[in-house]
Amino acid sequence: MSTGAETRYADCLTGTWLAERLAVDPLEIDAMRRAGELVAVREPGSDEWRYPAWQFDRWKPRRGIPRVVAAAREAGLDETGLYDLMTTPLGLTGGAVRLADLLAEGREDEVVAAVRRG
Repeated sequence: MSTGAETRYADCLTGTWLAERLAVDPLEIDAMRRAGELVAVREPGSDEWRYPAWQFDRWKPRRGIPRVVAAAREAGLDETGLYDLMTTPLGLTGGAVRLADLLAEGREDEVVAAVRRG
């Protein structure tokens, strides 16, 4: 039986897998996370970072990610809060548009402004 903890970050990649895909050392992936160049989250009770796939375009981090992470840090959002904000559908219309989708469309300024508002 599956629990919410097992599926919550189903759209995320492990650091090891990502490092292999990008052909870099896993320590470099972790350094990018610490520097605010990548978004990462952890499953409850886990010490393994997982990296949301929506922050990549053709296996390169989207250019707005550092600004989004910086805005989240300024707003006092932790990694989980940022992930939740980026993946929660916007508005009351029942649409499935998320901040992650706006970022993919190149609407970086709108995403950063929304993250700053928390």
